[in-house]
Amino acid sequence: MIIKEDIRAFYESYRVLNWGNDFIYLLPHPALREWISNYTITFPSKSLISDCYTVIPHGSATLVLSCDAKGLHANLFGPATKSGLVGKQANLYKLLLIIEFQPAGLYAFTGIHQSELTDRIIPFYDVNAAMNRLIAETLEGSCNLHELAAGLDRLLLTNMSAVCPAQLKFTTQMIIKNAGNISARQLSGEAHYSERHLNRIFNQFVGMNVKSFSRLVRINKAIRLLHNPQSSITYVSDAAGFYDLPHFIHDFKSVCGITPQEYRNNMSDFYSEIAKF
Repeated sequence: MIIKEDIRAFYESYRVLNWGNDFIYLLPHPALREWISNYTITFPSKSLISDCYTVIPHGSATLVLSCDAKGLHANLFGPATKSGLVGKQANLYKLLLIIEFQPAGLYAFTGIHQSELTDRIIPFYDVNAAMNRLIAETLEGSCNLHELAAGLDRLLLTNMSAVCPAQLKFTTQMIIKNAGNISARQLSGEAHYSERHLNRIFNQFVGMNVKSFSRLVRINKAIRLLHNPQSSITYVSDAAGFYDLPHFIHDFKSVCGITPQEYRNNMSDFYSEIAKF
């Protein structure tokens, strides 16, 4: 099992997205990056994760392996459309391994209609018992971060079993490129799909319709802009493509549970996935 000191010893700098004394974000193998955003290894503490720590939704699934005195536990967090308070629970564990999927990424490994998993937390054993066992064995058997990252790469590369339509990748990239400010009608024209069919494949592979996914992309752009203290809330609203300030505040609160100003006042209590958007 890896320990906190392994973070400083990790030598594959090209893989590192971010790191600190208690955490590290690693890129997966290049062949996995269409499906996996990153691997995160965290050693929770009150100084790192407050009890109020909240995950901002980004429309993708997350697999979380946690280790405590009783052993390893693996839970699958389905594609999220609303924020989730995780701080109190996270601080019960001595180690967290988090696999962040790209939009539609989980489908490639499970083949499950993603709308069945949206906003749900499910023991991963109930989703894929064999992979649950193999990931746990990889974490337990790794002596350092290099072995863990390489082991996860091998395991995931050999367990991709489903294929997503090429047009889905095209349309999700169009949404991200336009920061969520593109209509379903325009997307359907670009993809040569009807709006109804486009929403059908989004629900199947992403876990939500086009409008919901676009809104999450737009909110995540606004969050990045909020991190600049020089940007006013009105500027962020305009730059993120919202119709006006009241609409921005309403949409932001419906997704994040707080207003943009409240987020800005307490940014350290929130986590938003920046690698995708």
